Amino acid sequence: MATVTFKKGDQVECKSLVEEDDESRPLVEVVPGEEIMPTPPRIHFGGEFGLYNKVYVFGNDGRCVGRITERKGSVYYVYFASTGEEIAYHCSLLGIHLDWVIGNWVSSKKTTPSILA
Repeated sequence: MATVTFKKGDQVECKSLVEEDDESRPLVEVVPGEEIMPTPPRIHFGGEFGLYNKVYVFGNDGRCVGRITERKGSVYYVYFASTGEEIAYHCSLLGIHLDWVIGNWVSSKKTTPSILA
């Protein structure tokens, strides 16, 4: 997630993220145009996420999309296909995944009942 400070073609400068090798410079990345959209509302799910539910993780690097792979109490393990990583997160950092469709945020699909007891 980034606040776009300028857009040149598909090059985006992030307001809230910095370059790894020089933290005094804002992060600049090439992002496909279809991935540039407003920040979705942060919606927390009052129940339990089910196995393989698609979720947002709200962390230090912004908002990332992953899938639930395991649950231990209030901690969920989330797999990120883009990096191949599986990371544990407290449920308070997770939100319902939404899709950007014709200018509106909509639920990507109903959250399935938890099968992770």
